[in-house]
Amino acid sequence: MQGRVIKSTGSWYLVKTESGLVKSRLRGKFKQDNLKLTNPIAVGDYVTVAKEEGQPTWTIDEILPRENYIIRKSTRKSHFSHIIASNIDQAFLIVTLKNPRTSLGFIDRFLVSTESFRIPATIIVNKMDLEYKGKDLEYLQDIHEIYEYLGYDVLEISALGEYDLKDQFLPLLRGKTTLLSGHSGVGKSTLLNKIIPEADQFTQEISKFSSKGVHTTTFAEMFDIDGGYLIDTPGIKEFGILDVSDYELSHYFPEMRKYLGQCKYNNCRHINEPGCVVLEKLEEGHIHPYRYDSYINILNEEDDHR
Repeated sequence: MQGRVIKSTGSWYLVKTESGLVKSRLRGKFKQDNLKLTNPIAVGDYVTVAKEEGQPTWTIDEILPRENYIIRKSTRKSHFSHIIASNIDQAFLIVTLKNPRTSLGFIDRFLVSTESFRIPATIIVNKMDLEYKGKDLEYLQDIHEIYEYLGYDVLEISALGEYDLKDQFLPLLRGKTTLLSGHSGVGKSTLLNKIIPEADQFTQEISKFSSKGVHTTTFAEMFDIDGGYLIDTPGIKEFGILDVSDYELSHYFPEMRKYLGQCKYNNCRHINEPGCVVLEKLEEGHIHPYRYDSYINILNEEDDHR
């Protein structure tokens, strides 16, 4: 029987099937395309399950091919990665201007991950009910100018409000599998409970069902919403990019991608090479300096890990 993983607690998985929710465990080890993963199965995965003889539980016998996934470097194990969620239609990054302030570097790392699988991404600026002045308003303007120019939608909301959620936010979720991500403290839980009031109760029921206490805050969780699914994720402190070659990284920056192949050298890293069109466009103002700084910072991080 086939189903979809909607919750993981480490050793046990909750799988939604046509017959209902089943508590399942992994049978054996699965090859993951040579990836070293801290989690062999991710929320959003389609799997096949079989009933364990004489037991109320099931086993996961096969992970069906993933259409895409969002992945980051593990913060616990060196050279390992963690799949945040799989088989998603779009990704929403929740950011805030203060308490905490989401850095442009964090936004750019997240977008590199979504771009690597061509997953549409939207930047959601939360906590717009707060009073902002001076540098905070300038930062908000920077976010709009930098990312809307690149084709990313930037939406301002308040998880404590009603109008902007019902009229602007909720329609975007209809019929799609959406990943919700961001730092701890940006209001994801408040937003989730606002648009899916039963989510908190559902979480409590799942915790009882799947043996509460086994790393329940480490993994993503999927909820039904308006003909689609919303995948809530734990707050992310850092977003480490999975190993990307120097020559591949620029493919995931849309403003650089359109100039690829035009540089003098095929293996151009766009740092200080002569005849680099990307550097020329940076000088002409077609590439934002903040974005180029993020590109260089990610390159340097990758060099440090080699």
